[in-house]
Amino acid sequence: MAKKDNDDGIKMVCRNRKASHEYELTDRLECGIVLVGTEVKTLREGHCSLDGSYAKIHEEELWLIDCEIPEYPMGNRLNHKPKRVRKLLLHRRELAKFAGTATEKGYTLVATSLYFKEGRAKVEVAVGRGKQMHDKRESLKKSEAKREMARAVRRRR
Repeated sequence: MAKKDNDDGIKMVCRNRKASHEYELTDRLECGIVLVGTEVKTLREGHCSLDGSYAKIHEEELWLIDCEIPEYPMGNRLNHKPKRVRKLLLHRRELAKFAGTATEKGYTLVATSLYFKEGRAKVEVAVGRGKQMHDKRESLKKSEAKREMARAVRRRR
């Protein structure tokens, strides 16, 4: 089920937890998303998967690819396709700003989270550069060291 955060008016639907492990994320951008009715109903129930999803710029528009929103169980023949390509909504100047970094070699636009903000579906897209295996090991070591320090501080108190 989707989680509700009352203070910001944000209702989190899903997160791409693998994104921070697989990519070194730099800039983040909040985009609107074009959905059909049954997709909205499925998202309000909290069903979505962003694993492996990314954004692509095509003809000065941003598209979300490989985002799976399962079919709505109560939908009939008007139900949507689960893995269809969805258009993301943002201003041209925002797109131009991110297009420069995203088109460089080794960089991609990764979908990191999908949520409702004030009743509207939003997708957070981040510019990411793929991590090598040794980078992943290094980040795991750093997080483990942080965890150990936090444990030691708690034990001293």
